[in-house]
Amino acid sequence: MGRLSGFLLGLLLAVALLGQIFWVRRASPQPAPPALAKLIIETRDGRQVGLEVELATDPEHWQRGLMFRRSLPENRGMLFIFPQTTGDPFWMKNTLIPLSIAFADQNGVILRILDMTPCKRDPCPSYYPGVAYRQALEVNQGWFRRHRVSPGDRWRLP
Repeated sequence: MGRLSGFLLGLLLAVALLGQIFWVRRASPQPAPPALAKLIIETRDGRQVGLEVELATDPEHWQRGLMFRRSLPENRGMLFIFPQTTGDPFWMKNTLIPLSIAFADQNGVILRILDMTPCKRDPCPSYYPGVAYRQALEVNQGWFRRHRVSPGDRWRLP
């Protein structure tokens, strides 16, 4: 009877632990998808280039970014908007697609553009902008070049 009761106690504990794990997973959902907005980039030569952006405006979306995505439509991106100016780097941990990133000031003036390479395993490089910025826009790698967008151009959300 001692072995049987020990076995039953162990089984009961295992079931309770699995129930707790299942409950924790259900209680911790993925963040809601970011809101979508139309972004217009006004180039210094007078052109306007539009794209649809996901707005990352909180720490949950800043941290997740475009991780685990297998593709990104051509005229789509993610706009990171920060409450204060920063110089923090971006990284590509668990990001599966090559990206370009533009760093802009609080007025949307592009200060610097970098290309970033996917990284599936640590150590992943950090991409330092070398400028103080308030916003950052991630798009498919080469998008800025293909649309002749460069530092000094400005974006806005209409």
